[in-house]
Order: sequence, then C-alpha cells, then structure tokens
Amino acid sequence: MKKTTLYNHHIKKGAKIVSFAGFAMPLQYSGIIDEHNTVRNSVGIFDLSHMGEFEISGRGAEDFLQKMTINDVANLEIGQAQYTAMCTNEGGIIDDCVLYRNDVSYLFVVNASNIEKDFLWLNKHLEENVTLIDVSHDTTLIAVQGPESKELLKKVLDDGSLIDSLKFYHHGTITFNGKHVLCSRTGYTGELGYEIYWKGEGASNLWDVLLVAGKEFDAKPIGLGARDTLRLEMKYCLYGNDIDESTNPIEAGLSWITKLDKGSFMGRRALDKVKENGVSRRLVAFKMLEKGIPRKDYKVFSNNIKIGKVTSGTLTPSIKSGIGMAYVNISFVKVGTEIQIEIRGKLLQARIIKPPFWKNGSLMAN
Repeated sequence: MKKTTLYNHHIKKGAKIVSFAGFAMPLQYSGIIDEHNTVRNSVGIFDLSHMGEFEISGRGAEDFLQKMTINDVANLEIGQAQYTAMCTNEGGIIDDCVLYRNDVSYLFVVNASNIEKDFLWLNKHLEENVTLIDVSHDTTLIAVQGPESKELLKKVLDDGSLIDSLKFYHHGTITFNGKHVLCSRTGYTGELGYEIYWKGEGASNLWDVLLVAGKEFDAKPIGLGARDTLRLEMKYCLYGNDIDESTNPIEAGLSWITKLDKGSFMGRRALDKVKENGVSRRLVAFKMLEKGIPRKDYKVFSNNIKIGKVTSGTLTPSIKSGIGMAYVNISFVKVGTEIQIEIRGKLLQARIIKPPFWKNGSLMAN
C-alpha cells in the first residue's frame, strides 16, 4: 500500500489503518461518532493526501477543459473553484472533480481511486498546446473542517487576512512559516471548511501545529469513517458508490453542473438524449422510519416490488437515524414517498426526503 507523508503521524495517534484506493489511510482515531461530532461542533483535521492533483496549463488549457468536463470552465475566474465531472462518450461518469483556476494554470483534483484512469483519459485526448502534469505524489492535502476552522487557521498562519475574506468555492495563497501554499474554501462536510495544498516537504509540521494550536478549540484528527458519515448527511456523492461509469449526471442529480448549452464536450450528445427522453431512475435521499441501518447494494421495494438499490447508507450520528441514498424507479422519486429497504431479510419502512439530511451546518453561515 502507498503511504501519505503523514502516515507516521497517524500511527503515533493510534489510528486504525485501512486500505483505501491503494493507500494506507486512517479509518478512525477516537471513534467515528466522536470524530463526526467534533467536526459538527468544533473543528477536525483530515489527511486527504491520497487524492489526485493534476496541473493543466498552456494556451489551449481552457478549451481543453471545456471539452473534457461537463461544467462551464469559461465561467471560472482566477481564484475560483468549480465542482465538475468528466464523462465517457456514452455519458457515464468517469469521475467527479474540483477544478481550480490559477493565474497561469488550472489545478484539477480527482478521486484517489481514479488517479491513473483519469490521467490516462486526459492524456489520451491531450492537445499540442496543453501541458498535463500529475503532481499527486508531491502534494499533501490537509483539510480543516468545522465551525472553528477559520479561527484555528488564523491562529497558525503568518497572516490570516486571506482566511477572513475567502468566499465559498474560492482559493488563494496563504503563508505558513514563510512557505506559500494554496488554500481553498470548499466544504464537503456541511460545515465551514478549508483545504490546504502543500507541495514538497514540510507539511507534517503544519499538521502538528494545527493539532497543538487546535487544542483550544477541541480539534482532533479525523479519519475516513467520519468523513463518510459527514458527506452522507449532506447527500454528497461518493465515487464508486453513488456515481460511476454506469450512471450519468442527470439521474445522479448533477444536472446543475451539466452545462449542455456551453458547446461540445465529451458525453454531451448522450446527455442531450438523456435530457430529451428523460431518465428511468434517479438518485434519491431516504430516511429510515424503522430501526435499521441501510448499506450499499441493499434492495429497495414498494409494495413488495423491487424498485431500486441502495448506493450509500449509515446510522447518522447527527440525527441518530438510518439514512441513505438509492437509485429508484422514476415513478417513486417524489419527496414523501414511502418505500421499504430490505435489511437482513426484512422489509423496513423508509421515506424519501428532500436533502440534505443535516441542515444546521456552518458551511454558508461564514
């Protein structure tokens, strides 16, 4: 297994290590529920260095990214970030990604499980006036998430003025011990949050300083377990569970990032047809009405007729209920529709709800 630059720090903290996307990653430290509540109530610190980062530059970079992604890159200004995705020619989702526009280049952040696949796909369609570089191995990604994340970062940075002014889905340069690094504000937990992209050596010092300075705010390191429950409470898709190449962005509820009017791009013809003909299923959010924990691949029923399949599920620490996402037949997607989830041979009642599950976060309040 690959190890991030912070691996030894996780071991020292007593983290339970698991294999994830080929990396040895911390699943939990103090426990998933405790870590989840830490992010909801104070601030948590994540090692996300398993994620992939590509630098894309050159005169044709914008046109290339317009062709390769489904959102409208032309709308991106310097210092902005954009949630987007790449699709196959058939409209299936290759990956969901975040794209950052810098002054002379773009930073394209992809899922850890798709680094090689994404790089090959982009390289296959690369044009002469575009440069594509995989900088994943040289990049440490530390996320600071929670209501106290801003105050913690202001405490440890050389100058916290950028943090005060940074808007949602924007990024800029911060300075820590004289080193300039990229910092973005793109919360994925439902709370105020920041991501720090550190190139080269020295990131472990930042990790240590964040934890020491964070004691004032009850900060803790957070593993992948809580990261999953946090994102699920917001109905954020997880690649490999809720979206993949067998799903398209329209049925996955990602029409809002699918700009069919921007011009030609990979998968557009197929997605035009999907939009025109309509979808046969849709990804919905549901809450259990009976005691039970839904899990991936559990069957979904209505009046004893199978209508779909669960893609993600958990017992949520914040609202203490079984919740999940599922693709269900289009006839059953209306909010308020009661369905049944097959759990251990029993059909248990659930209801389709309007997401997110967690509505009290600090994400947009700062």
